[in-house]
Amino acid sequence: MDKFNAEELSDFARYYGFHYDCINPHALIKDILIEMERGLEGISSSLPMIPSYITPVSLLPSGKTVLALDAGGTNLRTSLIHFNENGEAVAQKTNKSPMPGTAGQLSADEFFGAIADAALPLLKETKIEGIGFTFSYPMEITSDADGILLSFSKEVDAPDVIGKAIGKGLRDTLASRGFEYSGPIVLLNDTVATLLSGFVSISPDGEPVRGSNNFNAKGGPVVGFILGTGFNTAYPESNIPKINFNCQSSPQIVVCETGNFNVHYRGQLDREYDSTTKNPGCYFLEKATAGAYLGPLTLHILKHAIKDKIINFKKAGELLAMPFLETRILNEFTHAPLSAQGPLGSLFSPDESGALASVQYLTSIITERGALFSASVLAATIKRMSCSLEPFSPVRIAVEGTTYMIYKGMRRSLESYLHQMLFKDKPHPYVIAPVEQASLLGAAVAALGKK
Repeated sequence: MDKFNAEELSDFARYYGFHYDCINPHALIKDILIEMERGLEGISSSLPMIPSYITPVSLLPSGKTVLALDAGGTNLRTSLIHFNENGEAVAQKTNKSPMPGTAGQLSADEFFGAIADAALPLLKETKIEGIGFTFSYPMEITSDADGILLSFSKEVDAPDVIGKAIGKGLRDTLASRGFEYSGPIVLLNDTVATLLSGFVSISPDGEPVRGSNNFNAKGGPVVGFILGTGFNTAYPESNIPKINFNCQSSPQIVVCETGNFNVHYRGQLDREYDSTTKNPGCYFLEKATAGAYLGPLTLHILKHAIKDKIINFKKAGELLAMPFLETRILNEFTHAPLSAQGPLGSLFSPDESGALASVQYLTSIITERGALFSASVLAATIKRMSCSLEPFSPVRIAVEGTTYMIYKGMRRSLESYLHQMLFKDKPHPYVIAPVEQASLLGAAVAALGKK
């Protein structure tokens, strides 16, 4: 069609099963809760529910300093984190260097040596209470909170490190350099770090700035939520049957790997797109919500709309020939569609406003569905905890990720859906807030929690 027709576009989305109004949020939340329970019991589930062996610290001791390390895809960051008398975390002497293995292949000794070299100057000048290490690569977390590396992404070339315990490797390398360190080294992934950062970023009453706490309220539990390139959640769990853990007073953090949730609400175009990805048959929810996939998925759907003659414009053939659409480029287009710039916006001439509107309309439907999926995951997580909280001690949802922060329409819709889900029957007090330097702050909190 040449003109914008919202009803026809919505019917197209419903026909191919990607319209958000095809989803029953109540049933979706129940499905997520069932998969969470199965994962905790060790039964086959699309949610593996991975124990972290880390217990959240509800009250942070003052006057303590820890070393925080953050190994990401590009950089290795080091920082001394000091906790002042108000329980606030202050980062000192933060430094960034290239992630070991990104400039050429390294042996295991060279890899751990590079990390030790970055940490040693800080360790030698300051007495620390522990080392927290956010390591954003697949790990098997052990009961002593070390992490055995399962794989690296393609950016890091250090194959000899795979299968080794990261904390032990660092400790041994420090000793070989003449620095005997006997304190805790706690390994955690970025979702656990985001959760733990919420304790120092969001006050017990849910406000970003700490005020007086004359009642000494500990605050509600913290949920970690990643909505960026990927999608994940973590929360404190008191009952994990598969590892015989049951402790109401000191729950441990569980990483849900929610991006892998087997979404039943998938249509033909979702399945077609999934077959084109590097990992078909998994990460169904992540492929409908996260930044790694929203651009390519939207491109696949737009191409089908052109083939079905739902959208028509002079340069439609150029869009059909596009091999890939970055989510970043799509986001730039949706924020300024009238500028007629960029790989997408430049395809439309001034007399094709109907086609331009149609593209933006379909994109917004895909975004809205992603927001609904995301809100359902968070609502299920809070319901799983069965929190009975005073209104002044809300559940604190700490968020990290650019898709949540800057992707057009995502944050607004997600928060709107979440409020409806958690306040429909009775108020479930909660606050949701982004955190800065989540990986470093979370690593610091983890170091304080392990003795």
